[in-house]
Amino acid sequence: MSKATVTAAATALLDQFISELKTIGDVQRSIPQGYMPTWAERSWFSLFEGHNEALVFGIVSFALHQGVYYGRYLPYLICDYIPAMHKYKLQPDRQISNAQWWKCVNSLLVSQIFVQLPMMMFFLPAAKMAGFDCGAPFPSWFRVAFQVCVFFVIEDFYHYWAHRMFHYGFLYKRIHKVHHEHTAPFGIAAEYAHPLETAVLGQGTIAGPLLFNYFIEQVHITTMLVWIAARLWQTVEAHCGYDFPWSASHWLPFWAGASHHDYHHMAFVDNFASTFRWWDSIFGTDRRYQDYEARRTAKAKTE
Repeated sequence: MSKATVTAAATALLDQFISELKTIGDVQRSIPQGYMPTWAERSWFSLFEGHNEALVFGIVSFALHQGVYYGRYLPYLICDYIPAMHKYKLQPDRQISNAQWWKCVNSLLVSQIFVQLPMMMFFLPAAKMAGFDCGAPFPSWFRVAFQVCVFFVIEDFYHYWAHRMFHYGFLYKRIHKVHHEHTAPFGIAAEYAHPLETAVLGQGTIAGPLLFNYFIEQVHITTMLVWIAARLWQTVEAHCGYDFPWSASHWLPFWAGASHHDYHHMAFVDNFASTFRWWDSIFGTDRRYQDYEARRTAKAKTE
């Protein structure tokens, strides 16, 4: 393939992306002729009618992200002020100071506004170019649930290896060490990281839907929003610092949960996966954790 051909193809893709970036919403274009949309579908498409679609989708995605992220953290924050709940803390002897908490929040807001928000603004045009379904009808809840489960598996595999890579040499010292400032993590510390790490690990969240859409079946853009909400729900729980009797890891054996990731922050090693336990088990990066967890749970039973 000649240089001229590559340049022409790249220019065509850029032109298409810019065109999609400028698209103004039109309900008639989104709803097939003769189809009677549901209330949810009418409400969704009305958000875009007469407005820049990329901008609206970015704002909706960002609002969803902020609502789920901080809303999911709220119960754990309340537990911090209820002494009776402290028995469930994984590292009760380590407390976060007000200065550390506010440093985390300020850093998060900068990252979320200047790194994540632009990525969200550009996602819809890229998704359209990748062949995502952006019209009516919406997929069934069964299809959405199935696809989100597959996305979790793909993201977990990607996260395991990308996260493990960040624990080597200068990648840890210059980038990933920021995330490890909190040896006893708390919910919103999940996204406290170097901007480059946020961008790299965030590709795992995008890769699942893209791969599924290309190789298996079409993904609806609203499924992406459900997936983002589910992923945020999971990562805040993994960093919450609490191990409740009703936590998912106690009734889903393969679910990593807070105890799994809390050890990673405490020991700075092992347990690289984000959601499930199987990759760490297969590659032997959870052996020290298994010994530690056995001692911790045995001690908890005697108290």
